[in-house]
Amino acid sequence: MTTASPGTGPSLLRQAVMAPNLLSILRLAGVPVFLWLLLGPHADGWALAILVFSGLTDWLDGKLARWLNQMSRLGQLLDPAADRLYIVATLVAFLLRDIIPWWAVAVLLLREAVAGICLLVLRHNRFEPPEVTYVGKGATFVLMYAFPLLLLVQGDSTAAAVAAPLAYAFTIWGGVLYVWSGALYAAQTLLAVTRDRRDRRREAAG
Repeated sequence: MTTASPGTGPSLLRQAVMAPNLLSILRLAGVPVFLWLLLGPHADGWALAILVFSGLTDWLDGKLARWLNQMSRLGQLLDPAADRLYIVATLVAFLLRDIIPWWAVAVLLLREAVAGICLLVLRHNRFEPPEVTYVGKGATFVLMYAFPLLLLVQGDSTAAAVAAPLAYAFTIWGGVLYVWSGALYAAQTLLAVTRDRRDRRREAAG
């Protein structure tokens, strides 16, 4: 984990018009539409399409950033922000629709709160945000598959019956990985802050 330093890269506007970041911005813009579709007209089909689109663009923006050599600081912030917003929005909507139990939502939202506190602590101590781990990215990937499947099983069709075992398996697997990744972020934050304070005390004593 590294300390924050002033950037010397492209301006914020130039970063925003890069193809990968445009996809992330478009993904973010879909969050309120997704919520309205689920909680307003209960248009689950269109909500499902937005979730699928979000999952595809989540995969594509990372690929484009590497292919086009357009890795940017803005992209490093937008991509996880979009992931978290979709997860939180989906959890809230599914709770209000009684699609998943309240305790499962509480556990996953608590993980988000812990991750948010870690970011604040790191920023206060002048550290960069923690890099996305394979566990965290894998958890998000699994949940972004679980959520569309959970929407699909709300009907009485044959497809819903077939999808049910997959939906619950992905939800449990993704939830466990998501909580585990939050614990890893908390451990990284604690270790970084503890080491930093210890080094400062040594410098002051020396």
